[in-house]
Amino acid sequence: MDAQRDEEAAAAAGLLLAAPAGSTRSPAADAHILSAAFLFVFAAYGAAQNLESTVNTVRPLSSVSAVVAILYTSFTLFSVVAPPVVTRLGPKRALVVGSSGYVLFILANLVPTWYTIVPASLYLGFCALIIWVGQGTYLTSAALSHARDNNLPEGQTLGNFTGEFWGIIASTQVIGNLLSLALLRNEKDGGSVTGKNLLFVVFLGCMIVGIVLLCLLSKREEKGYNDPLHSSFGAMLESLKDRRMPFIIPLMVYIGLEHAFVWAVFTKSIVTPVLGISGVGGAMTIYGAACAVCALVTGYLTSGLYSATLIVSFGAIVQAVVLFWLLLFYSPMDRVLGAAAPLLIGALWGVGDGMLNTQLNAVVGLMFEDAKEAAFAQFKVWECGAIATIFFLSLHIMLQVMLVLMTASLVISFGAFLFLTIAVEKSSSAVRS
Repeated sequence: MDAQRDEEAAAAAGLLLAAPAGSTRSPAADAHILSAAFLFVFAAYGAAQNLESTVNTVRPLSSVSAVVAILYTSFTLFSVVAPPVVTRLGPKRALVVGSSGYVLFILANLVPTWYTIVPASLYLGFCALIIWVGQGTYLTSAALSHARDNNLPEGQTLGNFTGEFWGIIASTQVIGNLLSLALLRNEKDGGSVTGKNLLFVVFLGCMIVGIVLLCLLSKREEKGYNDPLHSSFGAMLESLKDRRMPFIIPLMVYIGLEHAFVWAVFTKSIVTPVLGISGVGGAMTIYGAACAVCALVTGYLTSGLYSATLIVSFGAIVQAVVLFWLLLFYSPMDRVLGAAAPLLIGALWGVGDGMLNTQLNAVVGLMFEDAKEAAFAQFKVWECGAIATIFFLSLHIMLQVMLVLMTASLVISFGAFLFLTIAVEKSSSAVRS
């Protein structure tokens, strides 16, 4: 009897030792909580960002696009410190700390002046890189842990987790912009908007709920965090030496360009002239809904690099169709057909964005599993640099020039990504044979 008890105690001790340190729930449950937290945080932030160039028009904010450009420039500059900070804090605490920047940004929008928006934007630049590098690291770790614990394919599991997360992120455009649509009203003169302060108070409440959910996450650590390479700025430099990175960077840049195109150009130059400022929320809601559905569906269709390549190809084709339509055929029109055109453009762009963003995040997680912090920091430095570039350029160049730039970037980035995936598949086939 005593021997049997000793065996049971030993088995229980073995199970405890095998469990991830600090983990109190399954990796899948943590992924759900992470997605829910980001739903609240980015429903508020995303909708607020969409309105930056249209709502905050009081002086001295004569050009809010310049402020947003400063914000994303700070993202780019601070990205070099994100990997060691996430390593030092751990992904969970990095997520909580990073969310404070979004709260400060919402508060600054309640009193929008250069003395509030600019400092808040600079601080958000630091926090945003921490929260996104922490998110990529945490989600990838949870997905791979779930796959190994349940003997599931790593590529498919990471695709499922990534699809769920980015589907939720895309749906924030629906929720946040429905709030904008419900609370913002154009004045009779058409030149001003009411309800802004109430809207930003609601956004602040969403932020608080999201931070509480982030605090509920399990603490998930990896052995790699104690590796000096992973806890220093050298990790980012080392990732650049990887021969795969130069071929995936162009697509990272394009992701930033197409996000900035929606926020800075689509809302201001295509939606507002036809639907007005209050119509921005409706157009972005359709964009977010299309993006969310495609992210969820394509995430569950991902099984590895080959399937990711097919999905990226389809997403690139959809966005190329939109760009050529805008470049060659589009012109604002009146009546029902004119109002439907910006909505259709938003839906198609959302389809392409859902595919590209989900698959690129999954591919980065798979290809750079041993240096996740550095790889996701690289992603953000190139993405945010591209976003800042578009916001600066939107002040000085015409829509047609912007469309040519976007089209050229899409062709180059897709070609480089296709070359990379073909080379990796050939290498894998040679190793298997």
